[in-house]
Amino acid sequence: MNAESGIDRPTCTAEIIRKWGVQTPDATSMIFEGRSITWRELDERSSRLANALAARGVGNQERVVFIDKNGPAYFETAFGGAKLNAVIVAVNWRLAPPELAYTINDAQAQVIVVGPDFFGIVEQIESELTTVSTIIAIGDHPRWPSYEDVVGSGSTVDPGVGSAPGDVAMQLYTSGTTGLPKGVMLANTSMFTLYEEVAAHWQFDGDSVNMVAMPLFHIGGCGWAMVGMFFGGKSVIVREFVPNVVLDLMVQHQATNALYVPAMLAFMSMVPGAEDRDYSSMRRIVYGASPITNDTLLAAMAVFKVPFVQVYGMTETTGGFTQLDAADHDPTGPRAHLLRSAGRPYPWVEMKIMDVESGEAGESGKAGKSGKVCAVGEVGEVWTRSRQNMIGYWNKPEETAKTIDADGWLKTGDAGYVDTEGFLFLTDRVKDMIVSGGENVYPAEVENALASHPAIAEIAVIGVPHERWGETVKAIAVLRAGHSATQPELISFAKERLAGYKCPTSVDFIDLLPRNPSGKVLKKDLREPFWAGHTRRVN
Repeated sequence: MNAESGIDRPTCTAEIIRKWGVQTPDATSMIFEGRSITWRELDERSSRLANALAARGVGNQERVVFIDKNGPAYFETAFGGAKLNAVIVAVNWRLAPPELAYTINDAQAQVIVVGPDFFGIVEQIESELTTVSTIIAIGDHPRWPSYEDVVGSGSTVDPGVGSAPGDVAMQLYTSGTTGLPKGVMLANTSMFTLYEEVAAHWQFDGDSVNMVAMPLFHIGGCGWAMVGMFFGGKSVIVREFVPNVVLDLMVQHQATNALYVPAMLAFMSMVPGAEDRDYSSMRRIVYGASPITNDTLLAAMAVFKVPFVQVYGMTETTGGFTQLDAADHDPTGPRAHLLRSAGRPYPWVEMKIMDVESGEAGESGKAGKSGKVCAVGEVGEVWTRSRQNMIGYWNKPEETAKTIDADGWLKTGDAGYVDTEGFLFLTDRVKDMIVSGGENVYPAEVENALASHPAIAEIAVIGVPHERWGETVKAIAVLRAGHSATQPELISFAKERLAGYKCPTSVDFIDLLPRNPSGKVLKKDLREPFWAGHTRRVN
């Protein structure tokens, strides 16, 4: 927009860039690999890209797929798409070709923006893409138009398309219990509840210097980045996580805010000399997304010596909906037990613990027949209701209905209890999901892939503890009579079909899987020997 922006409180993604592109055009919006990018530059390039996308048929609420590691092109695409009220779909670049093809087709995208590291995988699946008409290459490709040429072809005049509170702002894919990814639709209302309301809890303002080190296909990457941008702060974008590099950037740019998963904290804490650096500019380090051990947390607190905040949530809730405040991170005081808590729900969030019918929870996550709310200290399934909850799963009304009931309560699939002060303690999952290094893995996906191996008669996949990743994937296999297979063989077989983080890191062989009278595999029995002694089995 060329006129003075009258936007005071952005209510959609496009208004973030429209506001700061006019009000603070010469301020730094982001720093990437030593280069500073102003709000004016980001505003103009996103308008150019918006017009170029419109010329290629992208319109209201249509999906644009983005496949690349972190960088300015993501934000140009996100803001450019938003100026058309289109929806960016940042796809996990770790996906195997079949998974990637399914996700792009499910999104019904017309346009893909892809980085050079992923040209090969997109070429492999190009003939399988049913709706894509344009593939834009960040770099040089013999057939696809280059990103810079596409951006250069568009006008700098903002298309000026508006966006309603209920329109989809972002679509992120999460694994599914059926083995197929599901597109989580997050509305403007959900995203901007997060941006506005958590500011006081995470200490964001216009002077923030925000470390963006999580992958942008993750709500902890894109959502976290947009919180800082909402306030017009400066973002330090890390292409991919390298522990010593992130530590250097935190100090060099005097970062004020950061979000890390426990594995990141563990790796950074082990960097020689990490504890000798000056992190005093940090207002908060927020962590979550996977289980954390006491040792990892205490080591990180000792290294950084700054306030830590834990959040618990999921993609479907636009990230965290409970928080363990910095004041509750006291490892030696009388309330040291709170370090094992996920904190309390935010003021705008409702939460309840629902009784779960024995024997059914792992399959459906449904509340028990009585629909009973659990008493204080009683373990049940965590349900939440707030403006942060997703609209639903893209084109999957039945899956949506399984997750969100008619009254708007979202069933997390996690089991836990609350104490007398309202602190949430997570104990296990009522669904089978595994969280490894902050990435969700549903056993059904892995089981479906491994079941096609000719030697496999039966297969069960569980999560087991891992010091760095929180959990890791283990397969437990029953072989067909007369067949043989080895652990490396089955792991390699899985890697041909699945993203690496979903593949088992170990395989055990047994004669028979334990089952209940109805024939359901008792995964709780399979997990128990590995989790013995762990009071908390989920983040």
